[in-house]
Amino acid sequence: MRSNKGKNNGFIHEVVKNRYLYLLALPGMLFLLIFAYTPMLGHLLAFQNYRLSDGLFGSEWVGFKNFEFFFMGKDWLRVTWNTVFLNGLFLVFGIGTAVVLAVLLNEVTNKWFKKTAQSFVFLPYFISWLVVSMMVQTMFSSSEGMLNQALVALGYEGVDWYLTPSVWPFILTFVYVWKIAGYNSIIFLASITSISSEYYECAKIEGASRLQQIIYITLPLLRPIIIVLTLLGIGRIFYGDFGMIYALIGDVGVLFPTTDVIDTYAYRALRQMGNFSMSSAIILYQSFMGLITVILFNWLARKVDSDSRLF
Repeated sequence: MRSNKGKNNGFIHEVVKNRYLYLLALPGMLFLLIFAYTPMLGHLLAFQNYRLSDGLFGSEWVGFKNFEFFFMGKDWLRVTWNTVFLNGLFLVFGIGTAVVLAVLLNEVTNKWFKKTAQSFVFLPYFISWLVVSMMVQTMFSSSEGMLNQALVALGYEGVDWYLTPSVWPFILTFVYVWKIAGYNSIIFLASITSISSEYYECAKIEGASRLQQIIYITLPLLRPIIIVLTLLGIGRIFYGDFGMIYALIGDVGVLFPTTDVIDTYAYRALRQMGNFSMSSAIILYQSFMGLITVILFNWLARKVDSDSRLF
């Protein structure tokens, strides 16, 4: 009893002593509670035959019936594979391009050119996906698209890109890297600038070239931040970028075999069938797979570099 009282008094003393710090943290905690944890009650819909008139706690409980409806068809395999495959491409090429950009920007000695280049590679991040979708349509439309015009000018036949599903994973990857890599490169560039110059001075004394310094000093010291960003990306590998996919693909059913992800599939299930329960079941499946993936790859990261794990 005394030990419990001591712990309680210690906790109260800690709160009173650092009350202003806890007050600063309170808005963030309330934000997480309201917008991150309270909506998790919506997962109950996955086990109900939800009706708006009956409400969340008055609707009929149906167990795993909504999951059976989803897993009985072949769509779940297609959208799961598309989600993982596209996010895998985004993750590998996104981080890889960002690292290369950061290294190249770090090698620039002219301050004016360096700042200008940083602004240009960072600018696409602020462009809305709707604007990007218009740019993509201008580039890849069947007859008047800029790419087809260039192909015809070179003596080749134009391609009906919106009727060719196989090319769209690579088009989406290119667009994603163009938009996001500049933003991620700033993170890596900040990490590079924090590396002590003594490492490079010692390497110069030993006769190492600039390329050797990048390979044996810069890249190894970037490994922790690369692992952390990779883990964060893997944690969302089952979450498709809905804003991007729906803006660029929309309801073009011909492209669904290679571009339809879990998020867009759940959205169409809700919009076309008005089935809240089935959509909730799909999203709960997505969340569960994301949790398993984070735990698995965090375990692998602990084996590779224990200091870079998330938990």
